[in-house]
Amino acid sequence: MLEHSEQVTTIKQRVRHFIETEAIPREDPAIAHDVIALDRVASELRQIAIDHGIYAPQLPESLGGLGLSWRDLSVVVEESGRSFLGPIAMNCAAPDQPNMLTLMDCANPAQREKYLAPLIQGEVRSCFAMTEPAPGAGSDPAMLKTRAERRHGKWVINGKKWFISGAVNAHFALVLAQTAEGATLFIVETNNPGYHLIRNIQSIDGYQIGGHGEIEFVDCEVSDDAVLGEVGQGFRYAQKRLEPARLLHCMRFIGRVSRAMEIAQRYVTTRSSFGEPLADLQQVQAMVADSHIDLYASRLMTWDVAQKLDLNQPVKHESAMTKVFVSEALYRVADRAAQMMGALGMSEDSPVSMILREMRPFRIYDGASEVHRATLARRILKTSMRP
Repeated sequence: MLEHSEQVTTIKQRVRHFIETEAIPREDPAIAHDVIALDRVASELRQIAIDHGIYAPQLPESLGGLGLSWRDLSVVVEESGRSFLGPIAMNCAAPDQPNMLTLMDCANPAQREKYLAPLIQGEVRSCFAMTEPAPGAGSDPAMLKTRAERRHGKWVINGKKWFISGAVNAHFALVLAQTAEGATLFIVETNNPGYHLIRNIQSIDGYQIGGHGEIEFVDCEVSDDAVLGEVGQGFRYAQKRLEPARLLHCMRFIGRVSRAMEIAQRYVTTRSSFGEPLADLQQVQAMVADSHIDLYASRLMTWDVAQKLDLNQPVKHESAMTKVFVSEALYRVADRAAQMMGALGMSEDSPVSMILREMRPFRIYDGASEVHRATLARRILKTSMRP
């Protein structure tokens, strides 16, 4: 059964109060693409989130988090996602959130102390550097071109990465590079002389902490203590990182799109056209009904995968299906919300236009829908999996 604990109701109420009174009032289109201003607002809000007792809900209590199950987390993170700033403030936003889980899983004690602890406390930020310009790794990670070679007792990394979320002003990067033993994850500090942030790539979405960076590694030297986990196991770690990351994206964006539909519903009940409220038009009513159907199905799929994670069951298949369905369903809902509001839904006078823009790349982030569909179909046909 998809049940949640009694504790989560209280936490959800605290998060809702924080989002409505602290996060949403600080939203401003002027900071949506200003990474410096966004960092400043995030720092201010994180302390308030700590004071509200809602900080880092995805982490165990031993690390300063709320120690929630995945099922309870789905409710709390959805609530945080109502605001562009909510997950950032609560330190459960990508890329830091999945990077924390990767460090918890793979880092040795020294790496945890040096990188994980300050990341949890919000003292530093990080990024995950995997995607590359053509002909490098994109949807197919096997095309990885960035290389790390052994020279004089060091690892020397050369290559380019781009669309690296969180890269601007990050303190360190988790870098996937090819070695003689196979793909390997490295922790590279961004003040390394061989690490070069080329630019912040302007993107359709907004409020992305640290923007989307293009990075070049030129004879970037790191020692053995920069290897995260085992040499040659990078693809396995990256895949393990992606499965829960996809689910948390679904949680956050369900909250965001639910807010868009709430705004649109208020609009159509107060706006009249051709002598009657928009809410009385059957075409508008159909959009509202279809949107609630999409949201209901999205929540149930997300909660089901969360429950499987709580039971330590494999979720590779289910998380891929959920990511495809939810990303496409939420785009439909955001698109309907904007349509219901007409010109206002296209403008910066309402957050709905930014929510719509955020939903479009969700169908690409963490694996494009087409790639997931192809992988799902191959797995189903190979194993004669029953529907």
